[in-house]
Amino acid sequence: MAKASSDAQRRGGRPTQAEAAALHLRIREAAVRTFLENGYDATTMVAIAEAAGIAKPTLYARYPDKRAVFLDVIPWAFSRAVPVDTGDAADEQDLRAALVAIGEGALRQALDPDIVQLHRIARNEAHRFPEFALSADSLGWARRQRQVMDLLARHAESGAIEVDDIELAAEHFLAMVEVLPARLADFGLYRSQKEERRRLLHAVDLFLRGVLPR
Repeated sequence: MAKASSDAQRRGGRPTQAEAAALHLRIREAAVRTFLENGYDATTMVAIAEAAGIAKPTLYARYPDKRAVFLDVIPWAFSRAVPVDTGDAADEQDLRAALVAIGEGALRQALDPDIVQLHRIARNEAHRFPEFALSADSLGWARRQRQVMDLLARHAESGAIEVDDIELAAEHFLAMVEVLPARLADFGLYRSQKEERRRLLHAVDLFLRGVLPR
């Protein structure tokens, strides 16, 4: 009886930390879907609340307005891309395989229709949101660039490669791999998987020729 009473009180009182986190996730996912479907101007707080299956006061308790929702969920949506696990390749000192794996992951994200649309929305609305710490074009790069930097640092420490500026080298690698495919996707243009792979392998080999000891 006591346990049932305790459970009832919890259901009628404040949500647990896990319940609050689950609700926040549901709101964020619903907001992203709504922005993708309607664009920024046509999205309303009512539409976001309905998509999340919550009451308007619940949404307003977390965000004062649509602008605050956008500022939170757009960077969050980009950051959700999980870096490719290159641990095995790095342990085997197979730098080429690790770079290919990272490049494949970068291309999957860059060419994902939802990511393409998110970039488009972020760029179109960038003039309204000076609070963005990064430009719309660089959203989503930080984690991948750190991943490449860590990989290059490990191989540089072992003497396998020679890199004067690891941060710059990582940036150049990602630029070679994903910038043009992403820009083409903005216009609805996509290469075949076979052609994308050919270009990826060429970019990896070209990059390696620049960092391997001579």
